[in-house]
Amino acid sequence: MTDLIEIAETKISNSNKLTIIAGLNVLEDDQQTVEVAEKLKKIIESQGNPFIFKASFDKANRSSVDSYRGPGLEKGLEDF
Repeated sequence: MTDLIEIAETKISNSNKLTIIAGLNVLEDDQQTVEVAEKLKKIIESQGNPFIFKASFDKANRSSVDSYRGPGLEKGLEDF
């Protein structure tokens, strides 16, 4: 079992600082996505922690079948 996981340039292990993975529950619009990502990055990295942004492009586990699920795969990848 390895004790190091690398995601792009972020190295995650028990011996490194805590990596924060945070973001939107579901992607809604481009402006909101960028704004949230920038604010989270600034706050988290100001504390010296690595940051990985996450958001869902298709949130299938909604309480109502009529709820917004997200932009879908193509648009979601485009937004990222």
